[in-house]
Amino acid sequence: MSTNTIDQILHNLQKIEQMNLLITQQNLTETIRELQTWQTNRLLATHDDLWNSKRFKPAMQFFVDELYGPKDFSERDIELTRAVPKMAKIIPNKGLKSLKTALRLNCLSLELDIALVQKLGDNVIDRSSYFECYRQSGSKSQREEQIKLLENLSLDLPKVVKIPGISIILRLSRKPARVAGVEVLHAFLEKGFNSFKKIGNVQDFIDPVINREKDMMQALFSAKGPAENPLPEMDNPA
Repeated sequence: MSTNTIDQILHNLQKIEQMNLLITQQNLTETIRELQTWQTNRLLATHDDLWNSKRFKPAMQFFVDELYGPKDFSERDIELTRAVPKMAKIIPNKGLKSLKTALRLNCLSLELDIALVQKLGDNVIDRSSYFECYRQSGSKSQREEQIKLLENLSLDLPKVVKIPGISIILRLSRKPARVAGVEVLHAFLEKGFNSFKKIGNVQDFIDPVINREKDMMQALFSAKGPAENPLPEMDNPA
């Protein structure tokens, strides 16, 4: 495992901690969670065929639970910061690479979410307000990186799945992970493994996801006004 990988993991954890402090200081916690819920619903609406597919639903569920949804990752992040020096003995290198990508994705997504809710102000999050605020917060290059990170993570996790004996390694390393204090990290990798192991050719899943997300981003930035809003009509979040 390279020192650079660990340094990048720590750097993103520190940035996430700083942004979470900013969210608390500016009383944005509830609005951020509402935004993340809305974005999750939009993701599921755009990819409803994958969500309703027995083959692909576990991978979509992983996206919702670990990447997109309104989940509090503070426990995991505190644990990771504390346990970084121990990771090399417990987690395969390819697993650490996936974690690095996931944390960079979470970090960038949180940065973009903060910028969006600051533009949103007191307005309700809906199809129209999201359309306007998305275009005013975050650059196209940041959104392109966000999608690229999602693609990279989706391609990296199946490589973890293909490590010979990884299922046994993950199962046998549960107790050492608890002892070493990296249980949450271990759970992240195990969920990723279980979500992708039955897909088969991962391109069948990731190609439509990435292509649709790219098309959505391009349409949002190129729209000349509200009449060209490409976002799907959705029910109010539950």
